[in-house]
Amino acid sequence: MSNIQTEKLPIEQNTLQKASSFIEENKKSLAVILATVLGLMILFFAYQKLYLAPRETEAANQMYKAQQYWEQKSWDKAIKGDGNFPGFEKIISDYANTKSANLAFYYIGIAYLNKGEYQKAAENLSNYSGNDAIIAPLALGGAGDAYVELKDYDKAITFFKKAADKGNNLFAAPIYLKKLGLVYEEKSDFQSALEAYKKIKSDYPESPESSTIDMYIARAEGKL
Repeated sequence: MSNIQTEKLPIEQNTLQKASSFIEENKKSLAVILATVLGLMILFFAYQKLYLAPRETEAANQMYKAQQYWEQKSWDKAIKGDGNFPGFEKIISDYANTKSANLAFYYIGIAYLNKGEYQKAAENLSNYSGNDAIIAPLALGGAGDAYVELKDYDKAITFFKKAADKGNNLFAAPIYLKKLGLVYEEKSDFQSALEAYKKIKSDYPESPESSTIDMYIARAEGKL
């Protein structure tokens, strides 16, 4: 055995002895930590199965009538309910942290947008949380529309950008890029407006918005 290997051996033995001593001295603490972790895992799965899952089902069953009123554009009943079935407002209050409550933020936000209550619309739509390619960009874009009505153009820009990024497809992105350009024009930021319009032309040439975008590009260029 070489001198290097001979010198390493006592060090390795010493390290193993220290590790063994640490485990022996702290085995009760380690057992408590392990039991705590296992207990938390059991509680998490129990919460999911015994508490959250039934609430998800109950919330969905309670919300269907509000969805019908929403589709009928009966905005007040969709928001407040009809006395027999709850509206989206109560779904959000009674079933917090469920998928139905999250979806209710979108529905109630669009309802308030149609009622002209733009601050409530913006607050609820921005509370919707999702990564889907349909509802998420609609919620973000709806919040942008509400902020335009409130003349808070900086926030409108933020939400239209997010909507265009989230709905990065032929159907959603060009709509929000065009709205983004219009808000930039309202702020007299014609260079940024031009960039938004040109992105529609270059990235989404087959979109309906692209068919008329040259007019918007020419207008923005003419104001630079």
